[in-house]
Amino acid sequence: MFYYLDGTVAEILPGLAVIDCGGVGYGCKTTNNTLAALKKGQRGRLYTYLHVGEGIFELYGFAAQNELSSFKLLIGVSGVGPKAALAILSAATPEALAMAIVTEDTKALTAAPGIGKKIAQRIILELKDKMARETGGGLDFTGGKGVPAAPVFASKATEAAQALAVLGYSSQEIQQALKGVDAETLPLEEIIRQSLKKMVK
Repeated sequence: MFYYLDGTVAEILPGLAVIDCGGVGYGCKTTNNTLAALKKGQRGRLYTYLHVGEGIFELYGFAAQNELSSFKLLIGVSGVGPKAALAILSAATPEALAMAIVTEDTKALTAAPGIGKKIAQRIILELKDKMARETGGGLDFTGGKGVPAAPVFASKATEAAQALAVLGYSSQEIQQALKGVDAETLPLEEIIRQSLKKMVK
């Protein structure tokens, strides 16, 4: 229904940003990272997600599209709702989340309030599987020690780009991140890790 809201930042409250668009104030639940990017009284744009359920009609907003993409990925994991997704993205940037998935770092996820080890493991497992499916099954998270799930038909650079795209990065961001990374000799996991490190910088 809403793609983004663009207007004056009317209020900044804990976990909530109010954007005034033509005299109508839209309250968006959001992350600490997005709140830090906004300034009251100045123009702001939030990319939105409308959560509708039984007796629920809530609007979520994010300053960056990759944060919105990460939010959608997280709520797609069984047992993870919008509140948990916001907690994770308040404790970690989208880049840090992607890094945690690639490196299977449960501690990075359990740093968020209310996120236990079991949920963190499920997030890593399900999102890792999603990345692997999007790269045609060739994504190998065993550090080169295991056997790939399927033959790799595309180049590793292409597979890395597909995995990063699943995590919500634009083609321009991915192209910049892959520049200078040795996609010929490095394992796929290492290509993704190095690309993400460049994004974090």
